[in-house]
Amino acid sequence: MQQEQKKTLLYFFKQYFVFYGVVFLIGGGFFGGFYLGMYSEKQDKPATSYGAVKNRESAIPKYLSKDVDFRLFWDVWSRVRSDYIDKNTPDTKLFYGALEGIVGALDDPYSTFLTPESSEKFHESLSGSFQGIGAEIGIKKNQLLIITPLPETPAEKAGLRALDKILAIDKKNTSGMTLEEAVTRIRGKKGTTVVLTTYRDGDEKEKDISITRDTIEVKSVTWKIVDGTDLGYIKVSNFNEDTDSRFRDAVTFMLSKRVKGLILDLRNNPGGFLDTSIEMAGYWIDGQTVVIEKYDHEEKELKAHRSAKLQGMPTIVLVNEGSASASEIVSGALQDYGAATVVGKKTFGKGSVQDVKPLRDGSSIKLTIAKWLTPKRRSINEEGIKPDIEVEITEKDYESAKDPQLQKAKELLVTEVK
Repeated sequence: MQQEQKKTLLYFFKQYFVFYGVVFLIGGGFFGGFYLGMYSEKQDKPATSYGAVKNRESAIPKYLSKDVDFRLFWDVWSRVRSDYIDKNTPDTKLFYGALEGIVGALDDPYSTFLTPESSEKFHESLSGSFQGIGAEIGIKKNQLLIITPLPETPAEKAGLRALDKILAIDKKNTSGMTLEEAVTRIRGKKGTTVVLTTYRDGDEKEKDISITRDTIEVKSVTWKIVDGTDLGYIKVSNFNEDTDSRFRDAVTFMLSKRVKGLILDLRNNPGGFLDTSIEMAGYWIDGQTVVIEKYDHEEKELKAHRSAKLQGMPTIVLVNEGSASASEIVSGALQDYGAATVVGKKTFGKGSVQDVKPLRDGSSIKLTIAKWLTPKRRSINEEGIKPDIEVEITEKDYESAKDPQLQKAKELLVTEVK
């Protein structure tokens, strides 16, 4: 028991965790914009001039203009228990539903209450091996959509793309559906199927896509030398537990090969650990601010703590609509300092920070606590990172397996390193 508690403590003290409020549909929640914090019981703040909740030990400040009598909660609870037709509904289901409703009332798609089961799956999703379809989904402008289909996964093979709208899941309309409900409906065991009704801008009509779930293996960083050149290519798919070490290996390899230029591909990268994104940017930025966290009444400037081994290296960063959160931190910082040219399409625009705290029963609560600004104080949230050079991949490009964004990056680097 003590070993399990120690392991839990070490895990949650580990580091900031930043993902972009979407979920990795491969076994549990993934990619929001978080840091993980330990659960601790704090003394409630005293009541203020705002309305307060009665019938409890202490008061919580609220925006209400009058006091809330908490006995109303028990009135509703009792009425449901006595009058609802299905007397077999467990009290636990009502209880957790109430907790989900409290956080849901914030109208913030990135703040949520996770039941013990959802919380466990959320943390398991960091290991790099999952079962599901291999895509991240999110909510933007009240629309459930695909953020990123991961490479070589059932989602990508089925033809899903970033910003595809999900209109229904197994014929269940997604209008008003929470992110957590969507995850629950889409994820599942290997070999089972799920039908997504999707719509892509420009299509004549919606279509049903049947996807067979599978085990998803994720390598967060891959690298190679671009054929026939002295240019390096590093693809970062997400910022998870193995990213820092794998990226370090990639940099060591590139320096050993004496590459003259580097392509950093962050396309369809939904995010990951905040510390990892900061340290990655630090390879180009020597001790300067990588990102600014803006809280309600204060700001924090976050800097890398490593030597800038790639400082001065001609670099192109590739981004698209599926690049979010930690990806936007890296691309925004390198763009602000002129350390790289950003090529592709405008990023997703997930620039808020969620604090994830485990609770006593194994559940957890994820709340938005801050927003991110680039070093030049550009807001990432909703705005995204606009590329220096915009290059689109058309439907025809997809069908013919062409990549004009990557091709443009090569052309720019070849010209720069001559």
